[in-house]
Amino acid sequence: MLGTARVPKYLFLPLPLALGGCGAPSYDLFGAFFPAWMFCALAGIAAALVARLAFVTRGLSTEMPYQLTVCTAIGVIVAILVWLLFFGL
Repeated sequence: MLGTARVPKYLFLPLPLALGGCGAPSYDLFGAFFPAWMFCALAGIAAALVARLAFVTRGLSTEMPYQLTVCTAIGVIVAILVWLLFFGL
């Protein structure tokens, strides 16, 4: 093959250290470990669904533009707040 250079193998030695992760908190449920971020994501999804349901029941869904963006923002805000309140600072 023309134009290919061989990379010395010792350059790949630090690679597993970079892939180790930072040790995110996890909890044992039903015999399996679930990461904490998954609980925060579920809380955010639930909040976005409740917000959407509230918009529809109050009649705001026909008046409000960018509903997907608003509901997504509400979900992200709730997920971040859950992370900060239970696992952060």
